[in-house]
Amino acid sequence: MNKRLLITLTAAVLLGGVAVGYTALSGAAPQDAAQSVQTGAGPRLMVLSNGKLSTVSRTDPAGSREVTEQRCDRAYEAAGTISCLRPVGALKASELAVLSSDLKELRTVPLTGFPNRTRVSASGRMVAWTLFVDGHSYAANGFSTSTGILDTKSGTLVQSLEEFTVDGMPQRPVDSNFWGVTFTADDNRFYATMSTGPHRYLIEGDFAAKHLTPLTDLDNVECPSLSPDGTRIAFKKAVDGDPQKGWRVSVLDLATKKITQLAETRTVDDQPAWVDDRTVAYGIQRDDGLNDVWAVPADGTGEAKVLVPEASSPAPIS
Repeated sequence: MNKRLLITLTAAVLLGGVAVGYTALSGAAPQDAAQSVQTGAGPRLMVLSNGKLSTVSRTDPAGSREVTEQRCDRAYEAAGTISCLRPVGALKASELAVLSSDLKELRTVPLTGFPNRTRVSASGRMVAWTLFVDGHSYAANGFSTSTGILDTKSGTLVQSLEEFTVDGMPQRPVDSNFWGVTFTADDNRFYATMSTGPHRYLIEGDFAAKHLTPLTDLDNVECPSLSPDGTRIAFKKAVDGDPQKGWRVSVLDLATKKITQLAETRTVDDQPAWVDDRTVAYGIQRDDGLNDVWAVPADGTGEAKVLVPEASSPAPIS
């Protein structure tokens, strides 16, 4: 056999072994890509694996996973509706893709900015997103966001929450920004964060009325996520009120206004997701640049543990 051909074949075999080994280590099943996020028996969790929509078993989230070919920068799922934020080109061009559980595109919305947050209401009807228009961090000065909402049933599209009126503010502050929408069970009301000056208020929104109410007694509440029972909000809270010092994942009881810091001592720059009524999940970037999904009890007890290695954007499949 030609010596050069022998070297080439040997290298190909070695590279193939490396690829199979990586697939096994990453938990991705060494098979054809899944064509749906509803595959697998029992309750599932949707995540992004190397930017691809994937699912894992909630009873064995660190085990094998089904990996699709659908790429997203941020994603979320509820009631068979998937929100997928993805970049599509230069000059900050991006888009929202609304997908069915079998990954058929139901609608796309052209956007401008860097994908950052997205949520779907529990019914699957309402989809929200946040992008950075300027800047890449909520800790930086001078960042600018764009947050919109789509009603998939009526087709009503709000490109920016800046279109809404703000209670107590006849003229919206020029430095205001909105991000991190989370929906209530009625598909009309929602919570989000509004920043103005040094304040980062929790706001309550009315989609039909296009109206926002800042809850000024709840400052320093970012990236809210409403619990499945609708009684608590998980969020990230800036250390000493200063985002440059990092954030701690916390839970707010809406009835008592009591805030409980959870047993995660590292900074968490993510919109938490509720795996169930007792557990909060979020992504943390590792030193090597990869992300892991972590989980922690929602009552402040226990300790943070890796839920899904080498993954991000957790969402329980409902």
